[in-house]
Amino acid sequence: MPTPQRPGLLATAAIAAGLLFTAAPAMAQLKSYDSSRPSFWQNPPPDWFLGDETEEQKGLAPPVGPATPTPLAELQENLKKIKLPPGFRIEVWAHGIPEARQMAWGDNGTLFVGSFGATNVYAVTERNGQRSVATILKGLNMPTGVAFRDGALYVAAINKILRYDNAERSLENMPQPVTLYDDLPPYVAHGWKYLVMDREGAMYFNVGVPFNIGIPPAGTAHIRRVHTNGLGEQVAMGVRNSVGGDIDPRTGQFWFTENARDWLSNDLPSDKLNRLERIGTHFGYPYCHQGDLPDPKFNAGQNCANFTPPVLNLGAHVAPLGMKFYTGSMFPAEYRNNVLIAEHGSWNRRVYQGGRIMRVQVDADGKNARQEVFAEGWLTGAQEYSGRPNDIIVARDGSILVADDWAGAIYRISYSR
Repeated sequence: MPTPQRPGLLATAAIAAGLLFTAAPAMAQLKSYDSSRPSFWQNPPPDWFLGDETEEQKGLAPPVGPATPTPLAELQENLKKIKLPPGFRIEVWAHGIPEARQMAWGDNGTLFVGSFGATNVYAVTERNGQRSVATILKGLNMPTGVAFRDGALYVAAINKILRYDNAERSLENMPQPVTLYDDLPPYVAHGWKYLVMDREGAMYFNVGVPFNIGIPPAGTAHIRRVHTNGLGEQVAMGVRNSVGGDIDPRTGQFWFTENARDWLSNDLPSDKLNRLERIGTHFGYPYCHQGDLPDPKFNAGQNCANFTPPVLNLGAHVAPLGMKFYTGSMFPAEYRNNVLIAEHGSWNRRVYQGGRIMRVQVDADGKNARQEVFAEGWLTGAQEYSGRPNDIIVARDGSILVADDWAGAIYRISYSR
């Protein structure tokens, strides 16, 4: 699951949302949480994203990212270690973007970038061959999700979606936002969002659960769709935490990545790639994981076959976040309509995995899915990162851009025959 890089920032945000934390007891025994008891909600634990520890995973905690973005020279050295298929090249496209998250193109070529705990939204512009980064919005509550349509920038914070009209013409003095939608819970935990806009301008996003595993509070653990008139509806259920998705250009259907529960084992359960074929689909959480694995505590006698299985199991604790169907023309023809997934990488595993970009070849009906590594090398040790990819976007020339919130940078991957 995507995890906070700066626990202090997250705790501050949570307190602002009305949660009172107490210090975790310094005990040697395994930690255990029971979200079914009122005391959990009256006095939530400071490490809400943790769960019932196992001996196998005892003591694991999310790594703390660098306090500042990685310097350009170091980024360039790090990229020398990234492995790509023949003919592909990676380079630094922009840097100095603290905790860069989802990206969205403006009509005139501005790249808008959300952020995690930095509270900012950025704009990357290019003039006379020189690229520059500007902070255009400040002080928002984890504005990770961004989208753009008809001149308006949409920003998803924890408990609201804001619309900034004429954004690209107002980068130096952004207008006051219009609140498009605010019927959202204030939970910080898994409350950060990723906006996926369909052909009509409606936006899909997940309302995640405010803990690792448990019976979801009302209004969480599902996918919502919000229309341009501000009306929202629930379109899928049983989704623990999703911070990535895209519309299939072949069918118009919504596909999304999902981060499975933690604290089961180093190798279970698998994170997923899902497809929303029908409104009202249930994807299994908290009863079943990876399509066929009953939860040992919350299964409640449910048959996993009654839930919608994933298109593909991606692996345990790889933390798949942003994804895109490749619709460009620069890459070889066999990449057309492939799914490219940014894996943020593990924390709840003794030996991390992920921290890479995966390529998934799959039919429009979700059949015959298979994956392979497209770009790797940001995972530099058993529990060490030089970067953590979290979003992908296709550029106008057919290259792709990759956001890295660990390094505070955006990379460009291109292909030359």
